[in-house]
Amino acid sequence: MPENGKHLRFRTSSLTRGIIAVTTGGAALALPVIGATGAFAAPAPSAAVEKAVTSTAASGKGIAAQKSESTSYSVILGDTLAKIAREHSVNGGWKALYEDNQKAVGGNPDLIHPGLKLTIGAKADSKSEKAESKASATSDRAEKGADRADRSERTNTALAAEGAPAAEAAPAAEPVSYTNDLDGWIKESLAVMAEHGIPGTYEGIHRNIIRESAGDPRAINNWDINAINGVPSKGLLQVIDPTFQAYHVPGTSMDSYDPVANITAACNYAADKYGSIDNVFGAY
Repeated sequence: MPENGKHLRFRTSSLTRGIIAVTTGGAALALPVIGATGAFAAPAPSAAVEKAVTSTAASGKGIAAQKSESTSYSVILGDTLAKIAREHSVNGGWKALYEDNQKAVGGNPDLIHPGLKLTIGAKADSKSEKAESKASATSDRAEKGADRADRSERTNTALAAEGAPAAEAAPAAEPVSYTNDLDGWIKESLAVMAEHGIPGTYEGIHRNIIRESAGDPRAINNWDINAINGVPSKGLLQVIDPTFQAYHVPGTSMDSYDPVANITAACNYAADKYGSIDNVFGAY
């Protein structure tokens, strides 16, 4: 008989506790794993559920606390590639993580299981090494190129010191010769006019010469108003001395009877007054 005033305590059998633990563990594992993107961890075999959860959780937390350029990570229950990539700031996200570990994960990125070892940052290290190697190769090529250029410069200097023949200068252009007639005078005048930007054509010059002097470079007008004023018109294009001197083109003769000097001065005057000798069709 129990003593008065004391309550009986019922002991929970070890079998009951075992059933509760297994049932609870089983219920947790039976929940479906749902996600929008990324890969998901498949549940471990039911026979070793409690042991796998305990060991992998401890391993996962220990490794997750250590972040470096290249990290070995052990998958824990509930992990996805997207989650792991996010927590470890993987450049390129879960796709890059899967690409780096495709051999270990297999063909389905949605199926990773607790305990699976993943390498985080392996490709980044490899790319860094490749970049350093490439930079080193580029530097070597630059140094070799500079060395070749230096050798070439030294060689050229040595050849010059030894009296190597210099490159032959291009032959000077032969001066253009013009015939000493109306055709030659007009063509030479056009060349001088081109140098000084004076407009005019062969036809315009020739037409006005024929009208003014009939092609005679010594022609002079002794009967018009200019002659009465003491400044007669002279030469091929009948220019008075004041006009000739005012519109004389440098490089030509100062003699108003000189055919080329007379033509270029007259064309320079016509360009100033009429735009071009081509626009003159009468007395000017």
